[in-house]
Amino acid sequence: MDATLSDPLVGRRLDGRYRVLGRIGRGGMGVVYRAEDERLERAVALKVLRADLAHDPAARARFVREAKSAARLAHPGVVAVLDQGVDHEGGLETAYLVMELVDGRTLRDVVLDSGALTPGEALSVVGDVLEALAEAHRKGVLHRDVKTANVLVADDGRVKVADFGLARVVSPGGQSTTVGMGDLMGTAEYLAPEQLETGETDTRSDVYGVGVVLHEVLTGTPPFTGESPFAIAYKHVHEPVPPPSTRVPGLPPALDALVLDALAKDPDERPADAGEMLEQLRAVRASLTPEQLGTRPPRPAGTAAPGSTTRLGALAAAAPPPRPVHPGRRSRRGLLAGLVLLVLAVAAGVAWYLTAGPGAYTTTPAVAGKSPQEATAVLRAAGLGVQEEQGFSDTVPQGLVVTSDPGDGERVRKDGTVTLVVSQGVQQFPVPDVVGRTREEAQDLLTGTDLAVGAVTEEFSEDVAEGAVVRTDPAAATVVPHDSPVALVVSKGREPIGVPGLVGRTQDAAQEAITDAGLTVGAVTRQVSETVAAGQVISQDPVDGTLFRGDPVALVVSSGPPLVQVPAVQGKQVDAVRAQLEGLGFRVQVNNVLGGVFGTVRDSDPPAGQSVPKGSTVTLTVV
Repeated sequence: MDATLSDPLVGRRLDGRYRVLGRIGRGGMGVVYRAEDERLERAVALKVLRADLAHDPAARARFVREAKSAARLAHPGVVAVLDQGVDHEGGLETAYLVMELVDGRTLRDVVLDSGALTPGEALSVVGDVLEALAEAHRKGVLHRDVKTANVLVADDGRVKVADFGLARVVSPGGQSTTVGMGDLMGTAEYLAPEQLETGETDTRSDVYGVGVVLHEVLTGTPPFTGESPFAIAYKHVHEPVPPPSTRVPGLPPALDALVLDALAKDPDERPADAGEMLEQLRAVRASLTPEQLGTRPPRPAGTAAPGSTTRLGALAAAAPPPRPVHPGRRSRRGLLAGLVLLVLAVAAGVAWYLTAGPGAYTTTPAVAGKSPQEATAVLRAAGLGVQEEQGFSDTVPQGLVVTSDPGDGERVRKDGTVTLVVSQGVQQFPVPDVVGRTREEAQDLLTGTDLAVGAVTEEFSEDVAEGAVVRTDPAAATVVPHDSPVALVVSKGREPIGVPGLVGRTQDAAQEAITDAGLTVGAVTRQVSETVAAGQVISQDPVDGTLFRGDPVALVVSSGPPLVQVPAVQGKQVDAVRAQLEGLGFRVQVNNVLGGVFGTVRDSDPPAGQSVPKGSTVTLTVV
């Protein structure tokens, strides 16, 4: 059955973001898939820790170390690690790395398909590898698993170094680091002698791996092959390296010298790091003619491609078993020689067992969950050295040991060193200040600091533009555990306010209604009105619709009817005066004195000459 079709991860979306499309390949610790980052709409490579290693603290530590090691290296020749996390869907923990997707083949596949490269092609590819490793060495990162299978050749010709899963971070300058044999995982054809004998690695061990790669691309096969990783490891330690020209006649001596320098048994005789080897490679390339660089060697018959990857102990001190001798040809002298060889082989085997084999190793005591002092005492009682480093943990309280390297029960040299990872507690981050940023920008900032995006709500805001973040909960700068959800309140823009109806209200009531609505009182003008009482609103602007907070509403307020002057009426006849006053808009009331028999107006109230509102009552005194 097709592995992709039967793989339960295919079709899943990890962390709600990475859609798994199909399997690319399987390695020592993980399975690599093609995936789509749905948030950024781009293709990525997704490396997932194998299910059988998901609960192995040491394996998970190595997995995270790969992400951190690659993240230290911003170099075009290194496959970039873009993200790292753990998906918890269905109660299962799926640890993953998100990497740059490189469409192409491994350098191993190129050699298998096409045979040896021309010297020019070989120097170009290996030069790109050295440039990437030189950057790693400058940053204090050792790769420790340099091989053609970890060199990717893109379809457009770009060369990238991948798989920093066995990488170690050391002080820049290449000081050696001793590791437990549980960490010594690699392909036998590429391991330096010191890795096999003592477990010690430094920048010169990576140089050795590059030397094997260069030998392989020049000849089509690595310098040492064999029927088992054991036999190959023995050759790396004890047998001289065959110059490439012995397998491909006609290769220039300068190429032999470059390869043999990198593959010196003694690390002190190799280039100090990838940068120094790169300088040597460039000098060799400059010394060769175009014909020498462009000659394609024939593919040697019967060569085998590397592939015997294994978890190695220190295998190299023992010799392979002697070849059988036909009984019919065995003379006394041959028997004696065979006995001598047998004794030597047994002696070598005993020496290997005690110095580099299982007899030189013990298992790491269980120290997880102990205090550093308790763990140190246990390890030292077992004859082991101790180093400490800090790490965060969601489950182990601060100050206790999270794990060790090598891990509990893993093999370690009897005089080796165990690194304790001491918990700093739950990793915490300050909430970033995202006020004023778009929702998408805020979400990216939160996830970029290992925080989660919580509930997203909306509200009106007078100060923050529509679509931008008004505030967060918790507030900016609050320190919270990683993965904590941070709620976002996003602006809907300014709140629209309905204009209240004000016509007919008194001026005071209208102004109060305007301010209560969040608006401001605009211009107030007065206008004479015979229909609207003084002090009441005649009209408003705007009449209706919506405004925003603080916008003005103008008012026109009645000053009452117009003023009319009372005319002189004394001595006039009442009927004529009545008609005159009513014609001016007054109402008339008559007060007769002594019966008003003469019908003559004596006086008026208000008196003549006084201005009063039109429609007022004028009282006449008539005699």
